[in-house]
Amino acid sequence: VQLVESGGGLVHPGGSLRLSCGASGFTFGDYAIGWFRPAPGKHREPVSCIYTHDGRADYVDSVNGRFTISKDSAKNIWYLQMNNLRPEDTAVYYCAAGYFVRRCLRDGSLSFSFFGRGTQVTVSS
Repeated sequence: VQLVESGGGLVHPGGSLRLSCGASGFTFGDYAIGWFRPAPGKHREPVSCIYTHDGRADYVDSVNGRFTISKDSAKNIWYLQMNNLRPEDTAVYYCAAGYFVRRCLRDGSLSFSFFGRGTQVTVSS
């Protein structure tokens, strides 16, 4: 599986960014796409995930209502729309893929086998 992120950058607090993840090379049709970022005491924490088996999405509490994960099926690209950005959202964001994932917030990065190289998001005035 190959994952390539884009869309990071510098934005003022309250601004918006849209991250993109191009994904290819899946062997199975049951997988999750997640967006991760580093967190204190953790390697990477899941920010949001979307599951192909039922289309459901999960969000960590700190971004719920501000971020939206989606997919362009025709292009096989996943997006993370980030609105009302805060300085604490500053991080490198990684796109990840994992087969047969059901609860990414509970299982974390260990349930994802593939990660992209990341894209930097900086929120600063």
